[in-house]
Amino acid sequence: MTLPRSYLFVPGDRPERFAKALSSGADVVVLDLEDAVAPAGKSAARDAVADFLATTAAPERLVVRINDESTPWFNDDLALLRAHAARAVMLPKAERAASIDRISAACPGCRLLPLIESARGVLTAESIATASGVQRLVFGTIDYALDMGLQGALADTVGLDAAAARLALASRAAGIAAPVAGVTVAIDDEAQLRADLTRALAHGFAAKLCIHPKQIAAVHALLAPSADELRWAERVLAAADSAAGAAVQLDGRMVDKPVIERARRIVQRAH
Repeated sequence: MTLPRSYLFVPGDRPERFAKALSSGADVVVLDLEDAVAPAGKSAARDAVADFLATTAAPERLVVRINDESTPWFNDDLALLRAHAARAVMLPKAERAASIDRISAACPGCRLLPLIESARGVLTAESIATASGVQRLVFGTIDYALDMGLQGALADTVGLDAAAARLALASRAAGIAAPVAGVTVAIDDEAQLRADLTRALAHGFAAKLCIHPKQIAAVHALLAPSADELRWAERVLAAADSAAGAAVQLDGRMVDKPVIERARRIVQRAH
C-alpha cells in the first residue's frame, strides 16, 4: 500500500465511530486500546475492535494500538492479534527489539509501528528500527516530554529536536519508511498544527498522528509539494531527460544526480 500520511486515532470502546473515522479522509485509522480506553473498558474495547476487524471492508487501512507489555492487558491484546489477523499494529512504550519480536510472533506479516515515547526508546531506536516487520517508527512526543521532564516555552520544539533527529536517522539507516510525527493536542489551532509538522518535516518525518478529523486536511496539504515546487521538479526532470545523461544547467545551476533525485521525489509526493 501507499505509505500513509495521516493516522487518526479513535477510541477502541467507541465502535460507533470506527466507520466514520474511515470515511474522514485519514489515510489510516488507529483503533486505540491503550490511552483512550479506561481500565474498566479494556475488555469491551477489545471485543469491539475484534468485531470490526472481522467485518470491515478496509482492513488494510486499520492499525491496532495495543497496550504495552508491562500492563496486564498485553497478553489479551496479543491473543486478539492472533485470532483476527490485524494488518498493522502500533506498540506503545517501545524500548527494545524483543518486544517487537513478540508481536511479530503473534501476528506474522503485520506491519509494525513502534511508538517511541521515552529516553530509553530513543536510545534504542536503531535496534528497534531493524527489528523484523517494522514499517516505520512513531514519535510519542507527549509521553517523551513527560519522561524527560521537558519544561518551558521551548519544550515542544527545541526539547524534541534531538530525539526527532535520532528517530529519523535510525529509520534512514535501517532502510525503513520515514517516521511519523506526534500529535498536536490543540485541535482548533491549525497554525500550531502546521508549525509542529513543519518542524517534523525538517527532521525528515513524513506523516503525522491526528486526534481529530479536522486536522487531516491541513496535514495532507502541508505534506504535498507546493505548486512552485512541483513546477520546478517537472522542469528539472524534463531538462534531465532532454540531456540524455549529459551535464545540463537549469536557471544557471547545474542539475546533477542529487537534484534530479530530489525532483523525482517531489513528483512522487504530488501523486
